[in-house]
Amino acid sequence: MVVYIALAAAAALVGIDQLLKWVAVTYIQPQGSIPLLKIADKEWLNLTYQENTGAAFSILEGQQLFLIILTSLIIIALIVVMVMKKVKRKPYIWAFALMIAGGLGNLIDRIFLGYVIDFVDVRIINFAVFNFADICAVCGGILLFVFVIYDEIKDWRKKKKTKAVASEATDNGQTGAENG
Repeated sequence: MVVYIALAAAAALVGIDQLLKWVAVTYIQPQGSIPLLKIADKEWLNLTYQENTGAAFSILEGQQLFLIILTSLIIIALIVVMVMKKVKRKPYIWAFALMIAGGLGNLIDRIFLGYVIDFVDVRIINFAVFNFADICAVCGGILLFVFVIYDEIKDWRKKKKTKAVASEATDNGQTGAENG
């Protein structure tokens, strides 16, 4: 049941992404850029309309067919893994749902527009302009990474504890045999 709720949430996030991109086209594109956060005459955060024909940081620019195929395969694989219940842990399911939402939001742009609409412009650092779908995909990836690391540490501690208990039992058994 959680899988289907997570996939429905992913669909809702795709809807939010597409709505925000419509707002970007309708209201930001005509102006080019709108300052959102300005401190002491320095623009920190703007809404800036950009059309990205590549992936993150414009890598693979102009490789739309490759990006469409790759993104489609990843999304399909994640959905299949979720629906076939290969992933049972809820945190992993939600991380996958975020990655699906992000990938699908940008895939829709690539297929129908030939580029991805970006509009979040963090100017305090020299960073690429990005969008809501990117935020979903990156947050999903980070969450998945954190959950995997957490689980690995937990398993390592459990194995260490089991090994210590087994070692202690062996030591006690030898001591008892020696005393008998």
